[in-house]
Amino acid sequence: MPTRIGVSPGAFDWWDNPVEVLWIRGLIFTVLVPGVVGFLLPSMVDPGAHCAGGNWDAGWIAIAAGTLVYLWCLLLFLAAGGTPAVFFTRPLRFLIGEPPEGLVHGGLYRFSRNPMYMGVLTAIFGQAILFASPRIAVYGCVVFACFYLIVVLVEEPHLRATRGRPYEEYCRTVPRWIGVQSWRRRPGSAG
Repeated sequence: MPTRIGVSPGAFDWWDNPVEVLWIRGLIFTVLVPGVVGFLLPSMVDPGAHCAGGNWDAGWIAIAAGTLVYLWCLLLFLAAGGTPAVFFTRPLRFLIGEPPEGLVHGGLYRFSRNPMYMGVLTAIFGQAILFASPRIAVYGCVVFACFYLIVVLVEEPHLRATRGRPYEEYCRTVPRWIGVQSWRRRPGSAG
């Protein structure tokens, strides 16, 4: 391996380890995407917001739950060999990585095709509660509308085209956002 001028041999050996690089890219993605959308922008939407106290402190529960949901999903992506980076971010793959080769469908992905988005939204609405902020609540609604459009118009068509039948079956059995798909008529079911 060639040495870099002014750098001791082995100083960058960790970059050659795909697992370590994947974790670093997952961290960078987390800071740049959900960190900005879920925490930085809400603080900019209502810069004078402060904890309202009392019952409004329940917002902490939603913030913690949303953060844990996101982190659990991130771990599932990393375990599958990719990051949550969306296919159209390919020019940034050196920084935030690429999605895994196969579908991530375990854990929370058994109950929602998009639990990571739901986690970020839960954290945003938790801040709206904590700060008793209508501005952050409106921001959360706008973010949900953006997530919805990205999922329906960009991600789902891409996954249908690249993952084919397994993704179609996944869509038939798992709802887009959250809940149980039992209200939908499944192939072979009566009623």
